[in-house]
Amino acid sequence: MKRLANWRLFSLFAMVALVLSGCGKPYLSTLNPAGEVADIQYDLMELSTIIMVGVIIVVMLIFVIVFFRFRRKDDRIPKQVEGSHKLEIIWTVIPILLLLVLAVPTVSATFKLADVKTMDDKNSKAVVVNVRSHLYWWDFEYPKQKIVTSQELVVPTDEKVYFSLKSMDVKHSFWIPAVGGKLDTNTDNINKFWLEFDAAKANEAGNLFYGKCAELCGPSHALMDFKVKAMSKDDFNAWVKDMQSVKAPEKAQTALAQQGQDIFNKSCIGCHAVTPENKMPETARIAPNLSNFGERSRVAGILDHNKEEVKNWIRNPETYKPGNTMTGKYPQMTEDQLNALAEYLMGLKVQD
Repeated sequence: MKRLANWRLFSLFAMVALVLSGCGKPYLSTLNPAGEVADIQYDLMELSTIIMVGVIIVVMLIFVIVFFRFRRKDDRIPKQVEGSHKLEIIWTVIPILLLLVLAVPTVSATFKLADVKTMDDKNSKAVVVNVRSHLYWWDFEYPKQKIVTSQELVVPTDEKVYFSLKSMDVKHSFWIPAVGGKLDTNTDNINKFWLEFDAAKANEAGNLFYGKCAELCGPSHALMDFKVKAMSKDDFNAWVKDMQSVKAPEKAQTALAQQGQDIFNKSCIGCHAVTPENKMPETARIAPNLSNFGERSRVAGILDHNKEEVKNWIRNPETYKPGNTMTGKYPQMTEDQLNALAEYLMGLKVQD
């Protein structure tokens, strides 16, 4: 009786796990594709699943038929089929055919998704983003537009966006689950690929997708998040224009923010840039660019975007991202200094 109860409990957990495996937010789930690349990869997953489930069903049916139809009823030895060329050909050809059914669309998709010739065309108007990964944050450079931002990637919808990936310290992996599969960022070579962000799906997700690091890179690997703002081409062009117009650090608007700016200039400016121009070489960018920090949706990629969380992060970043490179880089600040610095940082905006 106890074994039966345990089996029922196990079956219940299995059913719940199966149901929950299909759950996901529209900005995070690979099962809710939001672009051409994601659609192609989802179709391949669907095809492989159908093939695997089909094989399981056929094998189980054969097992049940054999189990009941050919049960031994006497001591006679059944007919032996050892060495049957017909059977050997059948169970050799069938797997080959199934592999071909899966291999043809997979190879075709691989070549299509690896086509980045447009990216290297200097006359192309395609959007190109140089992604540089660090412990534990992301740097996004738009070389054609000559601007840099961090932690929040901004992209136009309904067109291909090309990415050049490289790591500045250890191996990471760039992944936007709802939009496409992951690709590693290595220290010794550059990986290139493209993604397309569907406007309707972006609108469904509130125009904000979540990105992750998908390669174990240290104690804060699971906290190495970034956000993706997907917007129309016109809005993207307006954002680029506003970013390009910033030639000098944003001036503080209040007395408290002015105090914060003074503190920033004494303690933070050596690592953090507050202008989006890409004059500084990528090897010199040792901390996130904060030009539009006040417009972002998260603090450090993981905390709610408000002054209290800004202060919490500055007060002790090690608490939130163990092993980060910001810890111990500046003297301990008083509560008044933290209030002033948070006021200044939240006022760093490029767009209203």
